[in-house]
Amino acid sequence: MTTYYTTVPSPLGELLLTGDGSGALSSVSVPGQKGGRSVEDGWVRAPEAFTEAERQLGAYFRGELKEFHLEFRTDGTAFREQVWAALDAVPYGATTTYGDIARTIGASRAAVRAVGGAIGANPLLIVRPCHRVIGADGSLTGYAGGLERKERLLGLEGVL
Repeated sequence: MTTYYTTVPSPLGELLLTGDGSGALSSVSVPGQKGGRSVEDGWVRAPEAFTEAERQLGAYFRGELKEFHLEFRTDGTAFREQVWAALDAVPYGATTTYGDIARTIGASRAAVRAVGGAIGANPLLIVRPCHRVIGADGSLTGYAGGLERKERLLGLEGVL
């Protein structure tokens, strides 16, 4: 299957958006992101496929959008997809913890590490709000895009 992509400027650096050409997003990456994507041979640049995603991201960064309404097409295990769905339910301007996400999906306390791994593997940075997950003690922990970006996103949303 062909991967389509575009790049979009943002306050966090140039975002790389990928998808299958239908307009559904498969990833949003920032420069230097742990596990983030970068353009590969054979990918097709298609900004027109991401017009709505670009519009919504711009509105989010201007403080005009609190909830994304975009189609996603991610490829995770059933467990990861369950964790990612729980992330999607964390509202703008709120935070949650890894333990709360584990409880939400009915996972045991021992599964908190696995929940953290699934959150760290989130392919849709910003759009799927893994930046809203903090440590049980309120600390800003682990963010694939870097803690400075996490802090900026939470500041934008009025959490910090």
